Amino acid sequence: MVSPTTDTFRLFLHVLAASVWVGGQIVLGGLVPSLRAVSPDATKVAARAFNRVAWPAFAVLVVTGIWNVIAVEMSSRDTDYMVTAMVHITLAVITGMSAVIHSAGQTKAALAIGGAVGGITALGAMFVGILLRSYG
Repeated sequence: MVSPTTDTFRLFLHVLAASVWVGGQIVLGGLVPSLRAVSPDATKVAARAFNRVAWPAFAVLVVTGIWNVIAVEMSSRDTDYMVTAMVHITLAVITGMSAVIHSAGQTKAALAIGGAVGGITALGAMFVGILLRSYG
């Protein structure tokens, strides 16, 4: 059996947290129509419950993301890698900011825009993160 390393542990935590953050948004988005049919307040209750799991996962993403940046030997990375890394970081920042807007939103527009932008940029960040990992 291959022995785990600090790198594999770091990557595991990062992927686990991303799975919770992104996957949870997808699942919750799929549940919203059914929750609304049960009760007008059911979506708010579910969203608060999700936030108790999602925000700690996002914090783990930030910490392990910083750890990933520190662990990468930047002098050995070319321009394509660095541009891709910046796109990944930018998408991660936008998804976090959008989620804050969605969580704090008081209007349907803020909820809709924050949720849509947050979800799309979360998927984008996950995809670009996989690009980075497969790069080398």
